[in-house]
Amino acid sequence: MGNGMKGNLMINGYGSSNGGHFDQVKLNGRGIVNGNLECVMFECNGSGAVHGDLKVDNGKISGSGKVKGKVEGNNFTIEGHGSVSEGVSLVNKMNISGSGKIGGSLRANEVKIKGKATIATNCETESFRSDGQFAIGGLLSADHIDVRLYGESNAAEMGGQTIKVKGKRRGFFQLFKPFFQTKLTVNVIEGDELELESTKAEVVRGKNVIIGPECEIDLVEYKESFRRVEGAKVREFKKI
Repeated sequence: MGNGMKGNLMINGYGSSNGGHFDQVKLNGRGIVNGNLECVMFECNGSGAVHGDLKVDNGKISGSGKVKGKVEGNNFTIEGHGSVSEGVSLVNKMNISGSGKIGGSLRANEVKIKGKATIATNCETESFRSDGQFAIGGLLSADHIDVRLYGESNAAEMGGQTIKVKGKRRGFFQLFKPFFQTKLTVNVIEGDELELESTKAEVVRGKNVIIGPECEIDLVEYKESFRRVEGAKVREFKKI
């Protein structure tokens, strides 16, 4: 963060403040910040909002807070039902353990989801891990993608070096199979090492490809090896 910080800002309950440069900002209630905000630490523990862009070293939304602009910084966490109306660009890590919505693209070194994430356009990261649900309107691009499905997830496209998708665990969820659909739906998946379960895709293209249980794939294109388990549906496959 830059120089010119002017102390801390705390709003408990109802209240509002103009934006600006601060050290620590805490919104405990329905506090409103009008204008762009720059701070070292940001916490929203209620239904507050920033009506502008947020630039922060470490930020967290633990309630239903909103940033009506873009977010830039180092680390950001959503533990409640938070939303960012535009894009998020982080140097380090994005954590979503509640229900987070991002109205633009997401860029971070690491993305972890333990809840439900909605990203309007692209998600670009080095490492992507999901133990929940996600909806990505554009391309999910990462060196390493590790998905453990709990419910329905989707993306327009996925690309990475290693992509692993695991379906639902046996046992408890089997009792509720008619009510809980566990599936990843993607138009195109492309990478080097691909291991997929419970995935529906038009095209899967990779170096070494394993198509596992409950997959529905129209076309698999592989460079070195291809294997599918019994019961997996692959309409067409070819070596390229």
